[in-house]
Amino acid sequence: MDEDLRARLREAAAAHRPDRARMLARVERGTSPGARPGRPRPRSAGPASWPRVLVATLATAGTLVAGGFAVASVVRGQAPRPGTVTGPTAPTRTPAPVPPTTSPPPSSPSSPTSVATPATPAPPSPTASSAAPSTPTTPAGGPPPGSPHTTDGPLWADGSVDPSSTGTRAQSNVTIKTRTPLTSLTVELRIPQTGGVQDAGTVQTLPAADFTVAVRREGDVLVYRWTLRAGRTVPVGQHLFAGRYDHAPGGRDAKDDTYRADAGTADTGASVWGDFAPTR
Repeated sequence: MDEDLRARLREAAAAHRPDRARMLARVERGTSPGARPGRPRPRSAGPASWPRVLVATLATAGTLVAGGFAVASVVRGQAPRPGTVTGPTAPTRTPAPVPPTTSPPPSSPSSPTSVATPATPAPPSPTASSAAPSTPTTPAGGPPPGSPHTTDGPLWADGSVDPSSTGTRAQSNVTIKTRTPLTSLTVELRIPQTGGVQDAGTVQTLPAADFTVAVRREGDVLVYRWTLRAGRTVPVGQHLFAGRYDHAPGGRDAKDDTYRADAGTADTGASVWGDFAPTR
């Protein structure tokens, strides 16, 4: 059976309305005395006819019910194919367009309660090279050990034994040269005790009034020191500072004698040191 026949059967079953009056009339006609010839008419239409009417009514109802079941069986026997609508279909409603969902703007991160500020490094402490020049001083014990350092900035120095020295008296000369006026100057000469060494005076080419001169002993070393007075200057040029001393007869070797000079200018400081050549 095709789809059209099934549809018509369903419509007919749904539209069928049994006519109870007509069915009762037909039952009455069927049970009347003249409906079936050859049968004797009952003597009376008394109470005995009511059971007959009831049986006929039940039979008619059973027939209708059986017919309904038959139609239903026919309709149900054909299972609807997938996608087939068996009943009245409600009109398809087009869903209303859903407005696009607007995502909320990303919330800005909460402001921190405190922000760690990197510590500002403290300015470096001035080093010896960046510090303002100061008046150099001669450390106790003489010039530092090691190789001679005879030139520093505008300052130059040299140590030598004066040619006028004799077998019992000698003079050790410290020669200073400067290309810039000096605002401070300290010159130190150290003569180790090698036998009979005694102070015999000092010599200098600069005015004696500009310097403070000191001679003393430090252990077995005879020390001569010249210090420029405050407010005085040493002019550009070559200058001599010398220490005289007596010693034991037979000559003296100056290989262990040392000197040091510390000077200052308006802009910087300078230090030089060295020793004396051995006496042959």
